[in-house]
Amino acid sequence: MDLWYRIFIYLHVSSAIASIGPFFILLPIVKKLRTAKEMEINAYLNTFRFVVRLAKHAGHVLVGTGILLVIFGPWTWSTPWIVMTLIILFCSLFFLARAFSPTLRQFQEESQNRDTLVAKLKRSIWIYIILLMAMLWFMVGKPALW
Repeated sequence: MDLWYRIFIYLHVSSAIASIGPFFILLPIVKKLRTAKEMEINAYLNTFRFVVRLAKHAGHVLVGTGILLVIFGPWTWSTPWIVMTLIILFCSLFFLARAFSPTLRQFQEESQNRDTLVAKLKRSIWIYIILLMAMLWFMVGKPALW
C-alpha cells in the first residue's frame, strides 16, 4: 500500500503542476492579444483554449488522486486544511466554468471591444492562479485552522 500511496502523491503533485503552470504562460499571450492582427488572434485563442482544457483535465486527475490520498492516507475529510481546500475547489470549479470560454467566444464577435476582453481575461487568469495557489498552500502547509 505504501507504494500506491507514493504513486498517488506523485500523480497528485504532477496534476497540480499541470493545472497551475500553464496559466502563467497565458499572461504574455493575453498581452499579445491586445495588438494581434486578425490572422494571429486564432492562434493565440487556440493556445488559450488548449491551456484551459489541459487545466480542466489535470483538475480531474487532481481531484481523483486527492480523494484516493484521503481514503488511503492518514487524513480525514474533517481535517481543516482539507475542508478549506474543498471549499476553494468548488469555488474555482464555478469560476473556471464561467471565466474563460464565454470571453474567448466573444473575440469572434465583431462588435466587441478587444481591450475590454483582454482585461477580463487577464483578471480571470490572476483570479484563477490565486485560487489554485491558495489550494496549494493548504495542501502543502496543512495549517491547523480549528
